[in-house]
Amino acid sequence: MNESYEPAAVTEAAPAVQEEAPVRCDIAVVVPAFNEDESLPELVDRIAAAIEGMGRTWEVWIIDDGSSDRTFEVAGELAAGRPQVHGIRFARNFGKAAALAAGFRAAAADIVITMDADLQDDPAEIPELVAMIEDGWDLVSGWKQDRKDSFIKNKTSRIFNWFTGRMCGLRLHDFNCGLKAYRRAVTRRLKLYGDMHRYTPALAHLDGFRVTEKPVRHFARKYGTTKYGMARFVNGFLDLLTVYFLHARKTSPLHFFGRMGLGFLAIGGGISTYFLVWWMLGNGLRVRPILILGMVLIILALQFISLGLIAELIVAGRRPEQAYRIARRV
Repeated sequence: MNESYEPAAVTEAAPAVQEEAPVRCDIAVVVPAFNEDESLPELVDRIAAAIEGMGRTWEVWIIDDGSSDRTFEVAGELAAGRPQVHGIRFARNFGKAAALAAGFRAAAADIVITMDADLQDDPAEIPELVAMIEDGWDLVSGWKQDRKDSFIKNKTSRIFNWFTGRMCGLRLHDFNCGLKAYRRAVTRRLKLYGDMHRYTPALAHLDGFRVTEKPVRHFARKYGTTKYGMARFVNGFLDLLTVYFLHARKTSPLHFFGRMGLGFLAIGGGISTYFLVWWMLGNGLRVRPILILGMVLIILALQFISLGLIAELIVAGRRPEQAYRIARRV
């Protein structure tokens, strides 16, 4: 381990892509923050107390996602007082996924912890999360068993978790808990954009990493207001379709579009065959809604199959030579 790294400065996010930092500490904590200036001092103190009690080296990255309050200034004050504190400020609000991606790139530790800046997550959970990673898990996701959120948020989250688990083949109670622990190999593999931060456990699972969950304490918001809205709920399900298609089915788009096309073809073909036999038996054909439906379904089937073939041509030209992840060698 390199013990001579320089204290991190609080910097503006540069447009150029930065190289991944070499490992220089044991644990890095990434904290996306949007208008959370009141909570940051207490949060950093609690993180420091939790990790220093473990006897580990550490760093904290505060990612200011285009805040309009003093979040970035407070991060700078904390960095001036603690060499372990780092900060990045976005030029505007890019979203939590972008903040996590920037934090993952900047973090220089074997284990990366993520948590929200609103003090609803408890830094005292960090030692147990780290212990589970060291026991062999690649990603440990928090499970807020006793959520201190609104009724609507609790219910929509339950529906979201149910759908996500069944579409991605990973049964977790709480995919979107901000408190998670990652092995460095996972953070290097994840590609986050849009609202993909909700699906980091699913993405890691689909890449062959070992994923589990841990019940964690959850507290009511102490400062500021929630950033949750119904738009995030709708976007979450749209992003789930993106995860399913681009990740789970990315090796063969024709399998995804072709199955839907064959389903439409079977129904439309069955309807058309019925009327063909009806006509061959000497009965007259009249324009009927179900006959029109059968023809429409056949046209849709041909379009979906054609779309799958076109997607195959695109993927064939861009598919990487290594579309897999090796876990071990002997």
